[in-house]
Amino acid sequence: MALRLAEERGLGAVSMRAVASGVGLTPMALYRYFRDKDDLLDGLVGRVLGRIPLPDPVLDWRERILVCARGARAVAHRYPRTFPLLLSRPAVLPGAVRVVDPLYAALLDAGVPKERVAGLERMISTFVLGFAVSEVNGRFGEGSLGTRERREQLDPEELPEHPRLGNVLDLPVDWDAEFEEGMAGLLEMVEKAGSPDGADERA
Repeated sequence: MALRLAEERGLGAVSMRAVASGVGLTPMALYRYFRDKDDLLDGLVGRVLGRIPLPDPVLDWRERILVCARGARAVAHRYPRTFPLLLSRPAVLPGAVRVVDPLYAALLDAGVPKERVAGLERMISTFVLGFAVSEVNGRFGEGSLGTRERREQLDPEELPEHPRLGNVLDLPVDWDAEFEEGMAGLLEMVEKAGSPDGADERA
């Protein structure tokens, strides 16, 4: 109920009273299941995270990371009004740990030293979540103004570097390609961290 409410009316509409009413309970009765609204929101995050597919452990480590990344992005598009919660709720929730563990396994199988695994996982997850939320929340959208029109609202002296990029800024963006390119760069970083040369550099 909370997930449907969030998607239909936005996160601001999610309250103990609204959810209780939606499932035919009194607000007090709902407190038997959730301590407070924070607990309710954590449960909502868990529902969204539960939609992210987990990779088959027999896959190559690169493919496992991509399954998680692409799956998270797909879930963001399926639940655009709820997904941004993932950036504001604790990363130690059970649902989050469920998704993170296969990433740890993939990084370890890539040869990444144990002390670097958590940091690289955070880097990958931050890119994936940030990119996906930016897509579905409108940050990447043009809105009512195009790139050129937005630039023209400011004095050119305030944007000295924009003219150097010229019309490149006005070209359409292939968000799928940009996401894949970003993931390719992260996988390259993981491969380097797990390579013998990387081990030599750390020694």
